[in-house]
Amino acid sequence: MGTPRLSSTPLPGIGVRYDLTTREQRRISVVAHRDGGRTLSAYRKDDPDACALSVRLSAGESAALIDALMPAHHSPSLLSTTELGLVAERVELSSVSYWNGRLLGETRMRTETGVSIVAVLRRAEAIPSPTPDFRLAGGDTLIVIGTREGVESAATILGRE
Repeated sequence: MGTPRLSSTPLPGIGVRYDLTTREQRRISVVAHRDGGRTLSAYRKDDPDACALSVRLSAGESAALIDALMPAHHSPSLLSTTELGLVAERVELSSVSYWNGRLLGETRMRTETGVSIVAVLRRAEAIPSPTPDFRLAGGDTLIVIGTREGVESAATILGRE
């Protein structure tokens, strides 16, 4: 049995596409949209460029599908944020972001949206629990946790140019 091949492709402004080629040489892709939704697509075996099925899933439907595919993936010691109504998302600051060079506290993120920025990914470094005096930079990826609505509002605020 061959090792499955998985690749990812950033889709600016949309999210990330993950492509899987199975051991039977079937191609499946998942587009992880910035809004938490997913698009699952399966391609024809006789023509791997022809899509045979494409389904848009909400974040909740995606979580249900994960449970169906891997019901043992939960550990009792892990917090399941979707069951609590929380989501975690990555939000990237563009190089022309209004927030480039500004302090995290200036975003008033928790006050305005109720979300928390729990980490910042910068180049190959992760900065956990950034404080309000943390200086943001274009290209930073912020790990944001909160309600779906709060995270969407945070993405809008952080997308300001």
